[in-house]
Amino acid sequence: MPTPPPPRILTNEQLDVWAAVATLLERLPAALDAQLLRDNGVTHFEHGLMTALDGAPGRTLRLSTLAGYASCTLSRLSRAVTRLEGKGWVRRLVDSSDGRFTLAVLTDDGHEQVEQATPGHQALVGRLVFDSLTAAQARQLGATARRVAEAVDPTPVWRPTDDGGR
Repeated sequence: MPTPPPPRILTNEQLDVWAAVATLLERLPAALDAQLLRDNGVTHFEHGLMTALDGAPGRTLRLSTLAGYASCTLSRLSRAVTRLEGKGWVRRLVDSSDGRFTLAVLTDDGHEQVEQATPGHQALVGRLVFDSLTAAQARQLGATARRVAEAVDPTPVWRPTDDGGR
């Protein structure tokens, strides 16, 4: 049996970069959740699900597809959809083309919720992320984030359409 390679030890420069990334991974989601919960009663994760549904044909996606977009388990997605159903913003239907699948459908009230939440959410993202960077730094951040995300999971990262990201 071959000897496993020795554990990788990060350099001080790499540790410095990792500390910044790890801190960002803690602070940014908390800030996004706080704003969306305060202003609209949804988490960032729930808003993302509803935004994905809002941009889908017929505001409808299979739960398995939605879970892929959200990079989450079906169990986590199911709990979130249950919360959104309780608010009347999403409903589930059996897929008529293949009864083995369940669809998530954004209701008209859910669409209105997305319309109301998106401006404040995008304003916060603009202030926290884009106001802190030059245009070149923002493009580099996007390219870097996609590379790291696709190193974790090769599924391509969602990209916006020409409708302003929704």
